[in-house]
Amino acid sequence: MAEPNTALRATRHSLRLSQDEFARAVREAGVRSGEPNTATKRLVQRWEAGEITSPRGIYLRALESVTGQPAANLGFTDADKRYGVDRAAAVAEVSTWTVPIPDPRAEVGPLTGIWRSRYEYVSSGREGQTFSSTHYCMIIQHGARLQLRSLPQSAPSRVMMDLSANGTVITGTWTEATNPDGHYKGAVYHGAIQMLLEPTGRKMSGKWVGFGREFDLNTGPWSLELVSSDTDPDTIAEYNRPQAESDS
Repeated sequence: MAEPNTALRATRHSLRLSQDEFARAVREAGVRSGEPNTATKRLVQRWEAGEITSPRGIYLRALESVTGQPAANLGFTDADKRYGVDRAAAVAEVSTWTVPIPDPRAEVGPLTGIWRSRYEYVSSGREGQTFSSTHYCMIIQHGARLQLRSLPQSAPSRVMMDLSANGTVITGTWTEATNPDGHYKGAVYHGAIQMLLEPTGRKMSGKWVGFGREFDLNTGPWSLELVSSDTDPDTIAEYNRPQAESDS
């Protein structure tokens, strides 16, 4: 017999939400992050009854957004699970990532292009040393929404972002599937990001925030710099190549 998920139920009660309202909040969080989901009252009931102990990543991220707590605090995972997504689920999710190609018939925004992504992080498991990770990424802008995916050959890890632009303020979420052969052994991490777009429209700089392996809150600088507004296959091939080695 499944063990009820009392942690999730207690969290929902603390938010003073019914199961219907909680399901709606999870759906709305998915829409805001660019990862729509189909959460229902029945699904919430199954979570709370313990019938589902490892929800898919899109639900875990939406649940964390709604509750403001990591998945481990919601009764789904132990601390040794890699940020709320088991290894098989993480690999399956990342394997579906594709680099978006602009539709020549569709109107795209001025930030569409290939950007050089660079962020820094402190590795608590390596005596607090600071490391950096670099990727070339494709950004496609439709209206206020920006979709970012790293070019797969530009780094051994993979990065994606779903962002929205409000004037010069760029806000959204990020996900990274780390290098399977690196220090983090293919772990998948998620978080939020906010950047400011420079007046030239060619650089964004800001901060990322996310949970570490022990669900500690980490942050650091992240920047994106436009390297080409062209998105034709030849330009993509030019930048879809290895960069400086990264152990993320």
